[in-house]
Amino acid sequence: MKQLCIVLLTLFSFHALGQDVSLALQKKPVINAQILAKAWGAVSDGLNTSFASSNVRFPKELPPQGKQQSDWETKAWKGEKVHAQVLIWTNKNVENISLQVGDLKDSQGHIIPKSNISAGFLKYVMTDEYSAGCGHRKPQDFDSSLVADVIDTKTAALRIAKNNTQPVWLSVMVPANTSPGNYQGTLNINADRDYSMPFTIQVINKMLPPANEWAYDLDLWQHPAAIARVHNVPLWSPEHFASMKKYYQMLASAGQKTITASIVNEPWGHQTYDDYPSLVKWTKKKDGNWAYDYSLFDKYITFVMECGITERINCYSMVPWKIAFTYYDEQLQKEVVFKDAIGTPAYNVFWKTMLVDFTKHLKQKGWFDKTYIAMDERPMKAMQAVIKLLKETDKDWKIALAGDYHEEIENDIDTYCIASRFQFPAATLAKRQKAGKISTWYTCCTEPYPNGFTFSPPAEGVWIGWYTASKNMDGYLRWAYNSWTKNPMEDSRFITWPAGDTYMVYPGPLSSIRFEKLLEGAQDFEKIKQLKASYLKNKQTVQLNELNKALAGFEIKVLAETTADEMLQKVKPLLNK
Repeated sequence: MKQLCIVLLTLFSFHALGQDVSLALQKKPVINAQILAKAWGAVSDGLNTSFASSNVRFPKELPPQGKQQSDWETKAWKGEKVHAQVLIWTNKNVENISLQVGDLKDSQGHIIPKSNISAGFLKYVMTDEYSAGCGHRKPQDFDSSLVADVIDTKTAALRIAKNNTQPVWLSVMVPANTSPGNYQGTLNINADRDYSMPFTIQVINKMLPPANEWAYDLDLWQHPAAIARVHNVPLWSPEHFASMKKYYQMLASAGQKTITASIVNEPWGHQTYDDYPSLVKWTKKKDGNWAYDYSLFDKYITFVMECGITERINCYSMVPWKIAFTYYDEQLQKEVVFKDAIGTPAYNVFWKTMLVDFTKHLKQKGWFDKTYIAMDERPMKAMQAVIKLLKETDKDWKIALAGDYHEEIENDIDTYCIASRFQFPAATLAKRQKAGKISTWYTCCTEPYPNGFTFSPPAEGVWIGWYTASKNMDGYLRWAYNSWTKNPMEDSRFITWPAGDTYMVYPGPLSSIRFEKLLEGAQDFEKIKQLKASYLKNKQTVQLNELNKALAGFEIKVLAETTADEMLQKVKPLLNK
């Protein structure tokens, strides 16, 4: 069994207030009690505070290293969300610590209201390490640690124990109608006395569109049953839909464009902790005909659209990981599983009957043009067979695929999301863009970096947006928005895949460092797109070349030698000139 370090650190052990040391992936120092005692012995008595980079995770059991920052200054576009960390550390027990923010004001009396400012204590969850990546795993076989990730905006006050560090996440959402200027405000930390942390947001005269108008195509797959379980409400009950609402609104506010819809039971072979039931009820009647109940599908799709996710409906899946389609047989009066292989005559009859009926229903609802049959990577013959069947049913059926790049079927895929180890040929990408097709990329358990595990350096979420822009792609997919583990607020480890792979947000809903950084990357993508168009229009060749040169450095292999944070520190100032 590998050692669980006394301070529950791994790659986050030693770093300054603004430095990401994620390259320590292979070097995990064990910190003993003597080192801890020496570190805390050098700390000033009482409560200590400092601003710190939002690109770094700070351990609980060590005081932060480096020069303290008493204030924070940053630049922002109108319509942009910016954030920082504030660290609180102490060598004595401190009770009842609370946070307070007020309006930000400029010299002309304009304000950014406090309703646009949030401050939340960061909570720690168990994580592990990348190691072998994909595959079944046991916690005792991997180095485990506590890592800051949950942004808890619901806890009003807490206690910090002696010799502990408590990070705070501070976010400011700049309203679109904000006048340019320097907006000043304060985060007040109320403890044994009041501690004032001043900060300034310089709002520049550039504007981001609202998230629902972003070009960046974010796709995080939703998991309704997980929400029912953690909120302890019956699946598909009114209480379940009420519980889901804030999660889907949070996702819509990040620019999510696609609804994840299961049209069969367990389209991914029950790879998650919670069930993934079908939204469509399949019934084989006594006379041998088929009936399809779309009432739950309709209710769910309508609900998600009302939450703000409206552009696409991705239906999973005619090509599941395990060929096992469940339906109710009236003659046998029981559930039956259809198992015939993809492309066989029996498979084609089974699905053709459903597709004809489903097509008619979608057209009646006015949803056919935005509905896609979605597939994960599967053997080529299986994917080609499904494509052929779909086009025979209706030539206008749209298809989405997440997987390897295949020239043979590229032209048939309307939304094509390729694995990070592939790239679209430039001519193919240009052709797809001209045709209005979506071309994105994804990471999962296969890639050690860039990624969104709970141990991944936060800056990698931002890096993903820059990489997307550098490769002229449309967006990014990550397979799980909220496929929670058994105790997601305490332990992000799972029986398969590295910790955090199965979810980006927490029950509440509560955001995470990872989710906020992914959102920051999407904002940067929008800035890059807007600036490049402006530079071209105004013939600002110097600025355009400078930005293109910065983008050219974004290659995944570079992360083996340089941290995402280091790369971003050099290029992000280009967006706020």
